[in-house]
Amino acid sequence: MQHILDAIQAGDSSPEDFANLEIPDHYRAATVHKDEVDMFEGVASKEKDPRKSIHVEDVALPELGPGEALVAVMASAINYNTVWTSIFEPVSTFGFLERYGRLSPLTKRHDLPYHVVGSDLAGVVLATGPGVTKWKPGTEVVAHCLSVELEEPDGHDDTMLDPQQRIWGFETNFGGLADVALVKANQLMPKPDHLTWEEAASPGLVNCTAYRQLVSKNGGDMKQGDNVLIWGASGGLGGFATQYALNGGANPVCVVSNEEKAQIARSMGAEMVINRSEEGYQFWKDEHTQDPKEWKRLGAKIRELTGGEDIDIVFEHPGRETFGASVYVTRKGGTITTCASTSGFMHEYDNRYLWMNLKRIISSHFANYRESWEANRLIAKGKIHPTLSRTYSLEDVGQAALDVHHNKHQGKVGVLCLAPEEGLGVRDHDLRDQHLEAINRFRGV
Repeated sequence: MQHILDAIQAGDSSPEDFANLEIPDHYRAATVHKDEVDMFEGVASKEKDPRKSIHVEDVALPELGPGEALVAVMASAINYNTVWTSIFEPVSTFGFLERYGRLSPLTKRHDLPYHVVGSDLAGVVLATGPGVTKWKPGTEVVAHCLSVELEEPDGHDDTMLDPQQRIWGFETNFGGLADVALVKANQLMPKPDHLTWEEAASPGLVNCTAYRQLVSKNGGDMKQGDNVLIWGASGGLGGFATQYALNGGANPVCVVSNEEKAQIARSMGAEMVINRSEEGYQFWKDEHTQDPKEWKRLGAKIRELTGGEDIDIVFEHPGRETFGASVYVTRKGGTITTCASTSGFMHEYDNRYLWMNLKRIISSHFANYRESWEANRLIAKGKIHPTLSRTYSLEDVGQAALDVHHNKHQGKVGVLCLAPEEGLGVRDHDLRDQHLEAINRFRGV
């Protein structure tokens, strides 16, 4: 792969130069193995160690099909879906690959005894398949993770509703934690010129998810003046939700777990911050019983901060631990938008507070291409900034996933793939200089 890296770093290689590069028939990738899906049987979720299940190894280059592109991956990032894949929860992803493989002879390529993981990338187009006209070899790109077939009518109003909608690198193979990735051409977007490879790779999944969940008409449809409760406001998802709330004229009420994270939220411009460790909220009395008194105590704290107003939109992603409280504190006619459920998928809430107060629960899952493009455009214009806190090498991807699994990270954790070091790939230094403090906000924390 060195000749590919040399062409990228040269800075003056033409599309023809890239088109003529020989692409090796094998490449380095982070994988999980089908014959190891039972390796953590009987082990508690938090004790399952991604360092044992994620392998960095050479794998065969997949055949390039119509409408697809091969991308040289300079950097990627860790998302919770890679953690779930690595600990084989809530189900093994090999079931996804098997079902996708039954769709057509072309998709059969994805059904392998190993799964190349990862749903983010920043890199350079190496080759495109038949029918691709927008993207040329040598173009610097990022990729969103929505994979769709769009052969049925359901997805043509909102591609997230395509019956064959999948998350690339989680429900498909050949993901971004590798030196080469296979994507559909309609996953590609321009790389923001003022960011490094690792910075540009880090927003992807979480930025687009936050945009749809909070801003889009398909999610919270946030407007100026809305009070928005944001759980985990300094994390990968919450860090972007906080920025979108502030950027869109809303009033974020940021919930964080310690003072260090509270300072990050304030540094973004948030004025209303709730430190859970200081407040000591215990929404569950035990494994089976919630405590409505704690919901009320949270609601009182919110009203104290907002001058007596309740929450218009809750940006919900912890799931089981917080969902009952989220439903309770939302104003009459308000909205709870939900995704991910990182603390547990089985939500419980008191339906009286939802039903009798005409509140709405809106499910939100990643974003369609238009929403992803808009979210990336805001990054490229310096309106929204990456939340990268730390970067690992691909060889240490297991440790990176463990950090996210144990919530030892802030913002996003990046992974260098072909990029030999951090700090490469910046094309617009003037724009970068204008936003350097915001770009580095999550680093060193």
